[in-house]
Amino acid sequence: MIAIIDYGLGNILAFVNTFKRMNIPVTVAGNSADLGKASKLILPGVGAFDHAMTLLQSSGMRQTLDEMVLECKVPVLGICVGMQILADSSEEGCLPGLGWIPGRVRAFKSEPRAAGLPLPHMGWNDVQMVGNCGLFKGLETDARFYFLHSYFFDCDLQENVDAVADYGMDFTCAVHSANVYGVQFHPEKSHHYGANLLKNFAEM
Repeated sequence: MIAIIDYGLGNILAFVNTFKRMNIPVTVAGNSADLGKASKLILPGVGAFDHAMTLLQSSGMRQTLDEMVLECKVPVLGICVGMQILADSSEEGCLPGLGWIPGRVRAFKSEPRAAGLPLPHMGWNDVQMVGNCGLFKGLETDARFYFLHSYFFDCDLQENVDAVADYGMDFTCAVHSANVYGVQFHPEKSHHYGANLLKNFAEM
């Protein structure tokens, strides 16, 4: 059973509908008891880094999530801000992130190569795979996804980078470490490309 983590951020219904159209069992988890039913987790998110971390902490699910992901190795997929809070920290705020993948979230505006480009980075963009990640099975070429963000994940380790996109520079748009996955784009808004990616995650 895939559980969509409902901590007050993200388009929960869009994910539920996408999985139901593919006949993949899905539930919404709003507390620790709900999480116990899950064999996989989706961590969505929109908005600011600190706001997301504050809401997740106050949801009462943080400790259970740490146990499930770090100790029980339950697969988790962070999406948009849900990906960014996988990092240790962010230039956007002062709170620590989950620290599940080593790295820091940085602002495009602090990167000279992206200077002068409109922010947020919004719309469809090509995604280029790096290495071989099961999340992108069948999406190795010509994959396009919908983005809406002003910050990007800067991994400490190149081995954690699964895909990049270009916005004045190549930036990491998908990360992976053991059972932890993250994508900067919105698969729930990316038509058949996004549905394929979510199906791959469900079948891992």
